[in-house]
Amino acid sequence: MLASTTALLSGLIFGLGLLLSGMGNPAKVQNFLDFSGQWDPSLALVMGGAIAIGLLAFTWAKTRSKALLGDLMQLPASQSIDKRLITGSAMFGVGWGLAGFCPGPALMNLATLQPEVWLFVAAMLVGMLAQHIWAAQR
Repeated sequence: MLASTTALLSGLIFGLGLLLSGMGNPAKVQNFLDFSGQWDPSLALVMGGAIAIGLLAFTWAKTRSKALLGDLMQLPASQSIDKRLITGSAMFGVGWGLAGFCPGPALMNLATLQPEVWLFVAAMLVGMLAQHIWAAQR
């Protein structure tokens, strides 16, 4: 029960952060990538803040054997940069740049009932399923 409540609260805080920062708006993301037009640097500030907090959290997590709720700490085992990582990152970046959504803001925007958001989430889920099937066959 504690894990579910913590997950719910974490999701709500994340969603609130997306709303307050404006990152749920796909135009904000696309304007960040538009260097020759209406460039909006605010996404860089949000990313910088997230990287700083993540760096502190991962540095602290490496010193622990258990997570705060008692489960075993599960940090990434591999630190290598390989073809799969680069390909996946590039696909994520292209999709994010074209649509203006990444998974968190896309799920948050389902509440707007806009058909393009639902289409994006459906395509994202199909892509995730296809990757899961492909990885299982390897």
